[in-house]
Amino acid sequence: MPFDNVLIITIIAAFLISVLIGPLFIPVLRRMKFGQSIREEGPKSHQKKAGTPTMGGTIILLALAFTVLKFANLTKEVVFLLLVTFGYGLIGFLDDYIKISKKRNLGLTAKQKFAGQILLAIIAYALLLYMGFDTSLHLPGTGWKIELGFLYFPFLLFLLVGTTNAVNITDGLDGLLAGTGAIAFGAYAIIASVLTKPDTATFSAAVVGAVLGFLVFNAHPARVFMGDTGSLGLGGALAGVAIITKTELLLAVVGGVFVVETISVIMQVISFKTRGKRIFRMSPLHHHFELTGWSEWRVVVTFWLVGMVFAGLGVYLGVVS
Repeated sequence: MPFDNVLIITIIAAFLISVLIGPLFIPVLRRMKFGQSIREEGPKSHQKKAGTPTMGGTIILLALAFTVLKFANLTKEVVFLLLVTFGYGLIGFLDDYIKISKKRNLGLTAKQKFAGQILLAIIAYALLLYMGFDTSLHLPGTGWKIELGFLYFPFLLFLLVGTTNAVNITDGLDGLLAGTGAIAFGAYAIIASVLTKPDTATFSAAVVGAVLGFLVFNAHPARVFMGDTGSLGLGGALAGVAIITKTELLLAVVGGVFVVETISVIMQVISFKTRGKRIFRMSPLHHHFELTGWSEWRVVVTFWLVGMVFAGLGVYLGVVS
């Protein structure tokens, strides 16, 4: 069977599994009263979302696991991808569970979450060393590369922690992260395929299908939120795919929406602390557009379109130029 067909089948299979799990899992979350707490400082229009089932990222992770184990070979690279995906997903799960059990908007403390992310990055680095992994960085669109050696670890730490938190920040509107995430992983399925990383391409395709299946329940008005279980898990997966394909720097382009969202938060914090003034009406950036009068759906679709532009540019730099 042509490999392109395998990717399509993988996407369809993951999508169907996700769609089938959703109706079984969401009622369980409701019965267990696993509802989302909405932060008071957020847009007032979001208060009506309080109580919507969260931890729906479990649906994505289950669909992903079933599909990857069926269609991908369990190579060292795939084991690494599963480690960072489910490792960061577990941190998110603990965060979500504490929020729910304590009936508050804050779960793990910042120090606890950061410590878990660092520990997981250390484990990931140890696995890469065991694999004899290339510690150089390739400059997108060129044949140049920079050998980092032992400095690859702090870079890896920055990449994993930065990506997981950037993706987590983007999860603020119904369907926003699900859509932009599917687009980014779709780009990486193409990049990995062209770079002859078939199992990584299959993994990326499985994420696309699982996330699109989840989007059926997460599109506005959302019947379930993915929570940190899903957003941190997807962030870990995205960083992992970039690492395995040796396109770490290209991730800033493919995941451009996540980068912009994070920069908007950094700019807002710095401006408020240094000048006492806000640049945006609210950060992350998607909330700014909400407060200017855009409907939630308009914001989401606009960010999807921008994500497609970034993903297209990333594919061009990664496999064409």
